[in-house]
Amino acid sequence: MNLPNMIEAKKRTKIPVKYNYYNIDKNDNFKGKKYFIRTYGCQMNVHDSEEIKALLESVGYQETLDMETSDLIILNTCAIRENAHDKVFGFLGRCKHLKKEKKDLIIALCGCMAQEEHVIDEILNKHKYIDIVFGTHNINELPNMLLEKINKTNINVYSKEGEVIEVGNLYKRDSKYSAWVNIMYGCDKFCTYCIVPYTRGKQRSRKSKDILKEIEELKNKGYKEITLLGQNVNAYGKDLENEITFSELLESVAKTNIERIRFVTSHPWDFTDEMIEIIAKYDNIMPYIHLPLQSGSNKILKLMGRRYTKEDYMNLFDKIKKQIKNVAVTTDIIVGFPNETEEDFNDTLEVVNYCKYDSAFTFIFSPRIGTPAAQMEDKTDLKVKEQRLQKLNELVNKYSLENNKKLLNTRQKVLLTEISTKDENKLCGYTETMKLVNVTCDKKLLGTIQLVKITDAKSFSLEGIIE
Repeated sequence: MNLPNMIEAKKRTKIPVKYNYYNIDKNDNFKGKKYFIRTYGCQMNVHDSEEIKALLESVGYQETLDMETSDLIILNTCAIRENAHDKVFGFLGRCKHLKKEKKDLIIALCGCMAQEEHVIDEILNKHKYIDIVFGTHNINELPNMLLEKINKTNINVYSKEGEVIEVGNLYKRDSKYSAWVNIMYGCDKFCTYCIVPYTRGKQRSRKSKDILKEIEELKNKGYKEITLLGQNVNAYGKDLENEITFSELLESVAKTNIERIRFVTSHPWDFTDEMIEIIAKYDNIMPYIHLPLQSGSNKILKLMGRRYTKEDYMNLFDKIKKQIKNVAVTTDIIVGFPNETEEDFNDTLEVVNYCKYDSAFTFIFSPRIGTPAAQMEDKTDLKVKEQRLQKLNELVNKYSLENNKKLLNTRQKVLLTEISTKDENKLCGYTETMKLVNVTCDKKLLGTIQLVKITDAKSFSLEGIIE
């Protein structure tokens, strides 16, 4: 099957979703055993790891931060960029060395790399010491896989054939104050550079009543902040019949009166006027929007399959800035996409100069096998791409510093979520506009929202005190 037809087939494929609410007994085979987990990639991967941790501890495992004392090592992987692959392969080398010393050590690989068919075949051929492979769709099968391994029976390696998505509600959350809440899984956009629709599958929205129930439970447990999570959150509900839109969901979440609400990530194509109105209307929806640009060139945007023009994006940006008070906007930008000329790159710089982003995640294009972009001819030298990335980063950092300096001597509401790793006399947290602040204050204030005076501004963080 050629690539365009493969994409159409995947769009038509319906994947059944089973909501498996875990009820698992502890098992003597796992009693006293320790696990170590290393997570790569996006917020979705981080949240998947929270589910894996809870699942393992529900059957008797205990977490350790020292991989050398563990009985089980799990690598939760990312497939978005080449350097994510490289990090995994580097870490696998350490696992191989450790396995020589501990014969009973179990090594498991999961996440998006586990669902790249050409990659997983290569990994299993080269790294035969890996014991278990499973995908994002069947995390709940991990205890059974571990039992099979311990009892030396055959292990079911993850397969896409006849797949069923199983979704649970068990999480060991990394924070006691801020929580991720999945509202959907997968993506239907099929941007030509993106592997996500092939690894995480077709868009599947959760029912709004289940989302709201989870948020109410988090609020009752004392959580101050939730982040609605999805590959393209503002497309929420489009795959379900008789379901509300994302703007309606956002309003319903706001009415729970939880103190802070965020969401990631948005696609400009699906960002509606209703969304902007709802965000502007409710004080507990944070004035922070992550709005990926990817490129400022209409030619490149079309090659990327992004479905909007540079002008569309800038008009949307203007609406957001005009209607949402004190809003901060961040973005993603890819440099060196196939056929990107110097003129195309300058179009991107023009948009950055116009939007003056609070920050941006910037990358050199990384071809992912199985995507249309990987088959595009690319004549641009890597050195040229690196020079463009450096120029872009200098511009982004300039505006980031300028925006942060505007906050000097102002008072910002900061949710203090953790102790600083660099200075134990400081707590770290984020402003309503998602700016990191290191605050000199009493540790007793951990988990509270405080009014902080900003005393210093850097490109990537702020310093503050509580008066």
